[in-house]
Amino acid sequence: MITDEQVRDHPVAALIKAAATADLVVVGSRGLGGFSSAVLGSVSHGVLHHAACPVAVVRPPDEPE
Repeated sequence: MITDEQVRDHPVAALIKAAATADLVVVGSRGLGGFSSAVLGSVSHGVLHHAACPVAVVRPPDEPE
């Protein structure tokens, strides 16, 4: 089941709270910065290290050169 909820909180805090009752948390990572393939954003990094359930980090497809 997918649920939709609007929360006013810091993104990491809100996702960690939601993870307490979730089977999976999915976050995105745009990969901004010099080492885009190796660096997570602050939200995905925070959720990955503090969530009580599995976390999937989804990155956008590589752009054609």
